[in-house]
Parts: sequence; structure tokens; C-alpha cells
Amino acid sequence: MPAEIFGERYEFLPRDQILSFEEIERVARATTALGVSKIRITGGEPLLRRKLDTLIRALAAVPEVADLTLTTNGVLLRDQVDRLKAAGLNRITISLDSLDPVVFREMAGRDVSPDVVLDAIDAAEQASLSPIKINAVIKRGVNDHTFVDLARHFHGTGHIVRFIEYMDVGNRNDWQLDHVVPAEEIVSRINEVLPLEPAKANYPSEVARRYRYVDGGGEIGVIASVTQPFCGDCTRLRLSTDGQLFTCLFASSGTDLRPTLRGGATDAELVDRIAQIWTEREDRYSELRTSQTDSLRKVEMYQIGG
Repeated sequence: MPAEIFGERYEFLPRDQILSFEEIERVARATTALGVSKIRITGGEPLLRRKLDTLIRALAAVPEVADLTLTTNGVLLRDQVDRLKAAGLNRITISLDSLDPVVFREMAGRDVSPDVVLDAIDAAEQASLSPIKINAVIKRGVNDHTFVDLARHFHGTGHIVRFIEYMDVGNRNDWQLDHVVPAEEIVSRINEVLPLEPAKANYPSEVARRYRYVDGGGEIGVIASVTQPFCGDCTRLRLSTDGQLFTCLFASSGTDLRPTLRGGATDAELVDRIAQIWTEREDRYSELRTSQTDSLRKVEMYQIGG
């Protein structure tokens, strides 16, 4: 959550404008009726939401949910990890863009040490939330000289680092194409010091391309939504805190589900509404990325996560 926006005087949304845990659970149950089996809690920073373990417990109780995961920056994780695990959290993804303290602070935009994140990774491992995935966004001229160190550090640990091309998400990151380090280059540079070989996808719509270390030291993933778009295989639907349903990470707007949720609609009507939104989608931003789409105003990453 950007410090220049969310300062001490920032006024967050009134409680009645954000979804309750019960409403989130209801949307989750509706999506499982349409075939969803994986739910990820993200943000912004989801651990800022009070009593998050209550939501985790409710979602874990939905029979069709086979995989319940959470993405976090890790800063608040140690104090909550045991409650989250006990509530039914299956896995966790932790963001770590560099091991270099100066580079890490520049990428994070806050005065936090990477040691805090490494401690969170240890806490997640102790809580048996393995295999842990570690997300690293790579930006040319900022942290592209440190990502091989990340691969070395987690080689042999059982944790999976996923290197992500720097994306033009939102409107505040001053994105330019020459900031992007292509996935092909990322794999090539790691391969020079830790030989890699391609691995099969875990499932058809998996966004990360998998590579395993030839010496058996684990695997990495690369997410190449800029240089190798995967819009045609996208199966992700995003629900924001204030009830907006987004069918694309790069969308300029979502569809407000609050009138449906709070207007007396039956569960069957909620399912139909979500199905309508999904089947009418035409978004394929990454495939169409041009000077025209670059100028579009998009929802911010801290509102709908990855």
C-alpha cells in the first residue's frame, strides 16, 4: 500500500462500504458452484484485515475449495501464521524483490529490511505452510542485478521463487517497456550459474512457466505477462474489498456485486450474475498492449492484488 497515499491521515472506507466476511464467503461459494476450486487471499496487504483467520476458517469449510492460499509482504506474518494455519490455510506466497537492503527498500517504497521478510519465510516454514512461493518482481535498472542472488539463496531449500516481469499494473508505477527484463533473459542468466531445464505445468492455466534445477535443487517459475501473454488461458476472477468483481488485472473498472449481495438476491441469482459477468468478458489487455492501452486508466495493484 503506497506510503504516499496511505499516510497516517488517510481515511479508509467506512465499514459498511466493504464486504463483510459473510459476504465474501457467499461470493466464494457462488464461484465454486461455477467450478472454482482455488481461492487466494491477497491485497494490498491482507494481514492488515482484522481477524483474518475468521475468514480463512469460513473459506476452508467450503467443500469445493481444494487450495486456499494467501499472498503477503510478510511484515505481519510471524504473529499470525499459527492462527492462519490452524484456520485452514494451505499455502502461502511471500513477496521479496531483493536480498540487498538498499534495493529492497527502493522496490518496497518503505524503510523495511529484507530480514523481516526472511524471518516471515522461516515462520511460514515452521508452521508447515510449505512449499512456500516467493514472488520477485524484476525491474531493469533497479533490482535486475540481484535476482540471481535470490535464486542462489533459495536453491535447495524447497521454496519456489517466481520471477515476475515488471508489469504496467495501475497508474502510479511510471511503467515503460524498457523497464521490463524479459523472462527469457531471467532464465538464461540463472541458467548460467545454476543449470535449468523446463518442467511441465501443474495445470493448463498455470501462469508461471516452471523450470527445475538440473542438480535436483528445486525449481523456479517465471511469469511473463508482458513478453509472453497468456490471456487466452486466464481463469482468474478478482474480488475487491468493496465488492467489485474484476475479470482482468489490468481492468479500468469492475462490476459492483454489493447491490446483488445486499438487495435480496438468492444464491442462485448470485451465481447467475457472476456467470454473466465472466461469460461476457472480452478483456485481453496483455495481448493488446499498445500505446492506446498503455494510456488507459487501470485499477491499482494494491486494490486487487496479483
